[in-house]
Amino acid sequence: MKYIVLICARGGSKGLPGKNIKPLNGVPLIGWSINVAKKINRVSRVIVSTDSEEIAEIAIKYGAEVPFIRPKELAEDESPEWLVWKHTLVYLQNKKIEIDGLVVLPTTAPLRSLKDINNCIDEYEKGNVDAVITTSNSYRNPYFNMVTIDTKKNSFLVITKDNKIFRRQDAPKVFDITTVGYVVRPQFVLDNNNLFDGKVRAVSVPKERSIDIDTQFDFDIAEYFFKKIL
Repeated sequence: MKYIVLICARGGSKGLPGKNIKPLNGVPLIGWSINVAKKINRVSRVIVSTDSEEIAEIAIKYGAEVPFIRPKELAEDESPEWLVWKHTLVYLQNKKIEIDGLVVLPTTAPLRSLKDINNCIDEYEKGNVDAVITTSNSYRNPYFNMVTIDTKKNSFLVITKDNKIFRRQDAPKVFDITTVGYVVRPQFVLDNNNLFDGKVRAVSVPKERSIDIDTQFDFDIAEYFFKKIL
């Protein structure tokens, strides 16, 4: 089967300014995604979608392709990344480039391993699926210890059940979606507007490899784990 990796990296980032090119252990964040993508033997190309010339330069330096600059309307704070996936697939379609699956590797999970991504592709190749996501065990549970707070500062469980749950072990098991990777069927993305409109399977990734960098705090945790690994 034929795959292309897509790495989405817009220039604006509110939670951590300059996040996508911020050096982590001497390598810009986007470089970690590109480096692991180039090691996937089932991938023919690594494409970066960005609105930033600076990010594009760095992406090319690390060995990715930047065949287009992302339109401004797809690089706003509110722009759904799903539409960025669609934009890339339409570009490939117009170039008459056919693929069996799109592998999306966000820049925000630099501790992912090659094995994690290959596990996702393996799961996708089992068939009868529109998308494969990655998950990790959740330390919080909306049935037990996650609450909403109303305007009067009253707290309520996010999800309530008729049978009260008094122990975390008795709550239905839930998982965090991680940004380690996605493998999606191209036509499914083109025809739909939401990941969970289709049949989605999950691959489990250990918590320490699924850190999602969105803030300086997340970045500091990633740096800690890099030092621990090395």
